[in-house]
Amino acid sequence: MSSLDVRTPPRGRTVRGADAAMEQDPPRTARRRLRNDLVALAFLLPALFCFGYFAWWPVVKGLELSFQQTNLVDPAQWVGLRNFHRIIEDPLLTTAVRNTLLFAGLALVIGFPLPLLLAVHMSTLRRLAGLYRYLVYLPVMLPPVVGVLLWQMFYEPDHGLFNQVLGLAGLGPYPWLQSTRSAMFSLVLESTWAGMGSATLIYLAAITRVPPELYEAAETDGALVWRRVWHITLPQLRGTVLLLLLLQLIGTLQVFAEPYLMTDGGPENATVTVLLLVYRYAFVDGDYGAASAMSLLLAVALSLLSALYLWSTRRWSSS
Repeated sequence: MSSLDVRTPPRGRTVRGADAAMEQDPPRTARRRLRNDLVALAFLLPALFCFGYFAWWPVVKGLELSFQQTNLVDPAQWVGLRNFHRIIEDPLLTTAVRNTLLFAGLALVIGFPLPLLLAVHMSTLRRLAGLYRYLVYLPVMLPPVVGVLLWQMFYEPDHGLFNQVLGLAGLGPYPWLQSTRSAMFSLVLESTWAGMGSATLIYLAAITRVPPELYEAAETDGALVWRRVWHITLPQLRGTVLLLLLLQLIGTLQVFAEPYLMTDGGPENATVTVLLLVYRYAFVDGDYGAASAMSLLLAVALSLLSALYLWSTRRWSSS
């Protein structure tokens, strides 16, 4: 070979040589990584700014307002813990807390097992499965206000759909929303109908991940349907069930649309909830400080409840 014969090294060998050179030059590599990180941060800054401004700034502002007396027009005055004293001394607070807990309890008894039962039943369907999934999820696609007003028409004592159907069997008419005994139960029924579609599809997706050989083995041993559900389906869905239970507790303890639109807290304050009381403080009394203080107490209560729930169920969810 001539001394003037110069061969080009293979492409892969050149790349490996460049990588080796970079490894031998740590400061250059560090500067390049820092430059890449800064470029990525520059692209993320607008999203981070929007998230911080619209998600966290209201939280900080609400915390500030809870220690102030303000109508959002005149200059605010710092009043310390006076807002908290006012809401604690309000006789409606006990009623609102009791009604909120009652709503959450009824929703848990009625609305929590229903999506699971529907999902188990729908998982056994072979025909028109897509249609049933669409029908179950249809209430979720409706705007919440539309669903509430629709059920309010169904609950009308004279010409409502429910009393007309029951009248065919010689029953009723019943004062669904006008009676202190049935008003809260009526709200729970509408809330269950409006929200069970999402939970049903989540359960249905989780059921599809259960190994089919477990059902085949149980069926070979002669296990009935509900025995297979109890010993196979529910243990496999333990994590999903615990998560949806926590989400339902948080959601029902913040109920607002149903009592506000259907009963306005009546009759005789039988459906006044904590968030409805917050609304009255802010937009009826114009006391945004008291409304912020009560919202802060609710947020602290929900945070403690979530922490206690996660701590008490960590062994079940991980097993």
